[in-house]
Amino acid sequence: MRRILEGIRVLDLTRVLAGPWCTQNLADLGAEVIKVERPRQGDDTRTWGPPFLKDREGRDTRDAAYYLACNRGKKSLTLDIARPEGREIARALALKSDVLVENFKVGDLKRHGLDYATLSRDHPGLVYCSITGFGQDGPYRDRPGYDFMIQGLGGLMSVTGERDELAGGGPQKVGVAVADLFTGMYATSGILGALFHRGRTGQGQYLDMALLDVQVAMLANLSSSFFVSGRAPKRMGNAHQNIVPYHVFRAADEFLIVAVGNDTQFGSFCDVLGRPEWPADARFATNPARVQHRDALVGLIGARLAERPAGEWLAALEPAGVPCGPINDLAQVFADPQVRHRGMQARVPHPLAGEVDVVANPMKFSATPIPYDAAPPTLGQHTRDVLSGVLGLDAARIDALQAEGVV
Repeated sequence: MRRILEGIRVLDLTRVLAGPWCTQNLADLGAEVIKVERPRQGDDTRTWGPPFLKDREGRDTRDAAYYLACNRGKKSLTLDIARPEGREIARALALKSDVLVENFKVGDLKRHGLDYATLSRDHPGLVYCSITGFGQDGPYRDRPGYDFMIQGLGGLMSVTGERDELAGGGPQKVGVAVADLFTGMYATSGILGALFHRGRTGQGQYLDMALLDVQVAMLANLSSSFFVSGRAPKRMGNAHQNIVPYHVFRAADEFLIVAVGNDTQFGSFCDVLGRPEWPADARFATNPARVQHRDALVGLIGARLAERPAGEWLAALEPAGVPCGPINDLAQVFADPQVRHRGMQARVPHPLAGEVDVVANPMKFSATPIPYDAAPPTLGQHTRDVLSGVLGLDAARIDALQAEGVV
């Protein structure tokens, strides 16, 4: 069975998260991804532990769990591009690749002759994607960009966290590096679009991806609300800016979520609560009215839900068609029957550990399902294979490069 991107080669000059997340998507889709790493050090995230992957004897390997999250299906080539020989090898690989993805500082690869303008002269079909914090131009172009600061600068933390006047109020970052991850996803989409364009025209192109741009874009409806109203939305904790009730409530034993999206669902919700009179109350009859009287309604709902355990409420609300659910930790997530049925935990063979668990790709293709047959590579695992198989170097030449510290 042919995979979607079979025959596409990607030269991956990225590290940490946004770039590797993008190239892992491409690997999942069948591309050959050659991950270039620094000799002896490798991707920064290999050391971002504990926890570290255990080998068959239960000993820590050199690879942290963080690294495992975004590098499956790739080939690891160690290469020092600061050395002339290393630059030549990188250039040769780029000219034999369909896609190059990099996240160096603006201008760094130009010094090595590995920028798009230089490479595209000899390889006009190359799709070249740069990922930086702030993009290739503008007043912030030379600043380093990290997810945490991008979440703040790009507006996400202004709408994340409890309201300032309440206990625990103040800005919060999201629990995972969403600016990095969304940038990786947008970069994936952009690269696929550029490959489609190349298929029609024969021409590659340059893709300039910035974490800040992505963070601004992903605020979506909140930005639209700001454009329409002229008012910047504020932090609302777990509440929704435009829908009520759309909250976390504490039942008698634990928290649960209620996400009522329309007036019909609100009526069903009130019936389950034993409060059928609430929809007839002018304060609660429509969603705009409920938003206006948010605090009053939330207080009434909270008092009622606190009378019974969460499990009892969920068992009654679900068959009534009221959107609701628990707040699971990751142990509960991966034990959930729906998550298990959908195959969101996969196992791949690993040369040191035997097998390693990975989070599956959520894309479910009917004709070209994603196979999980290659683990995140160990450092330099494929150096010889790539140099001999792609560039045709013989064993003596590879031995010499290794002795010189180039690979």
